Amino acid sequence: MPQIFKFGGYLIFFWSNENKPIEPIHVHIAKHNPRANSTKVWITKKGRAFVCHNNSRIPEKDIRKLLAFIEANSKELIQKWYEYFGEIRYYC
Repeated sequence: MPQIFKFGGYLIFFWSNENKPIEPIHVHIAKHNPRANSTKVWITKKGRAFVCHNNSRIPEKDIRKLLAFIEANSKELIQKWYEYFGEIRYYC
C-alpha cells in the first residue's frame, strides 16, 4: 500500500492488490487506517478527479479540497501509478 501524499490529515494512496486486469487509475483516501474500501477517486486522462465512492465518510468540504489537490498533482500521480503498476487505464 504505497502512500503517495499526505494532505490535510488524510492519506492518499494506491492499494497494492488491485484486480487483473488492473482497474482504471485511481487513488484511495483515508484519515488514519488505509483499507481497500477507503474512499476511491478516479483520475481521468485530462487529470480531473471524480469520487467513485466515499466509504471513508469524508466531509464534503474536505472532499472538495482533496479533489483540487489531486487534480493539481495529477501528472505526478499518473507517473507514480505507471511506475508502481506498469500500466495505465483511464476511467474516461
